[in-house]
Amino acid sequence: MRKWMVLAVVSGVALIATGCGSSKKSSASKAPSPSTSTPSKASGTQVKLKADPDGSLYFEPKGKQKAKAGSVTLVMTNPGSTGKRHGIGIQGNGLDKDGPIVAPGSTSTVTVSLKTGKYTFYCPVPGHRQAGMQGTLVVQ
Repeated sequence: MRKWMVLAVVSGVALIATGCGSSKKSSASKAPSPSTSTPSKASGTQVKLKADPDGSLYFEPKGKQKAKAGSVTLVMTNPGSTGKRHGIGIQGNGLDKDGPIVAPGSTSTVTVSLKTGKYTFYCPVPGHRQAGMQGTLVVQ
């Protein structure tokens, strides 16, 4: 009888411990947001880009991107299918900063503090920017 009581107590404690923890929902099962600019309380704005999966020299999504003034992190995913190394850099209003150049299947990021205005983001691999791998970031 004593073994059963001990086993019941241990089982109950294990169940309680398993049920305890963070009340926050896991974000692992959520799909990423379709927007390219995501506000983040801790790190400012995040602008998500990716290199063309087929290896062409442009960023997706095409067109102007927007961000709020302050801390901005550009995140560029280089899909494994590109077959090329790429990176992300930003220039304008006296700023010129490059993130790392990365192999296919990796991500390059660069974080900068931006004032209101227009900036150019680009791939810092020699020849890629000149071939059109660049875009405009409008900071408000």
